[in-house]
Amino acid sequence: MGHHHHISGRNLGFTVLLNVLITLSQIIGGIWSGSLALLSDAAHNFSDVLALVISYAANKLSTGKKQNIRQTYGYKRAEIIAAFINASTLFVVAFYLIVESVKRFFQPEEIQAGIVIWLAALSIVANGLSVLLLHKDARNNLNIKSAYIHLFTDMLTSIAVLIGGLLMKYKSLYGVDTIISLIIAVYLIFIAYKLWKEAFEILMQFAPGNIDLGEINKELKNISGVKNVHHIHIWRLNEHEIHFEAHMALEGDIKISEFDKICEKAEKLLREKFGVTHTNIQPEFDRKEPHLYIIQDD
Repeated sequence: MGHHHHISGRNLGFTVLLNVLITLSQIIGGIWSGSLALLSDAAHNFSDVLALVISYAANKLSTGKKQNIRQTYGYKRAEIIAAFINASTLFVVAFYLIVESVKRFFQPEEIQAGIVIWLAALSIVANGLSVLLLHKDARNNLNIKSAYIHLFTDMLTSIAVLIGGLLMKYKSLYGVDTIISLIIAVYLIFIAYKLWKEAFEILMQFAPGNIDLGEINKELKNISGVKNVHHIHIWRLNEHEIHFEAHMALEGDIKISEFDKICEKAEKLLREKFGVTHTNIQPEFDRKEPHLYIIQDD
């Protein structure tokens, strides 16, 4: 696991440098050529740089900082916060593109297509390399995935800008620059929402969407000696860890050693069937309280 994170961090660092160079070249080229699509791509690339820096810092925090007296979980949520911020910046970039595209629609300008074509091609190569570097780690890490999505969408954006540049150069269709910017903006909103929603749900400690509390209750009640399981809390600490806590009403007034055996069975069941990585169960016998899955705060 440590090696996996080391590779992610090294590749993230390299992609930061790549994207700084792309962003600077596109800003200069966009101003020089008058291309809104190229400036839009530069804005997206700048958000990539921010996303990568945030992701890199979060990766270092989550893997380098261990648990202590004050941070009993360490910095395990640093990467989820990074993913949330990165997804949010995609919405901001999309809004900017929409505003600028509407302005350009009413005030069209002639564009130097040659600069657009060359810089878009450069961006495709650089972002394509960055995407390849992060592809493997993006499958298992929400933070790396957020950076990967930034880079992948920017590669697609650059492809669209290249196509637009070719149409402007050979067909004089300058309006396509505005249309491409709008398409990019809509696509960004679409791609960012799913990532933002997943990070938001983890930060808000929502129950994982694939887990049914009723099914958990039913399975745990089948363990010998268990009467009821209630006051349940289940949440994701990050994308890899699921925590579960509950009150367990027992059928008999048993010894602690007997309850330990019940706990072991419950932990095994929760781990193997529901993917729970950490379990905390409070034993009860003949206690007068509501036996509901979820207890509402007063």
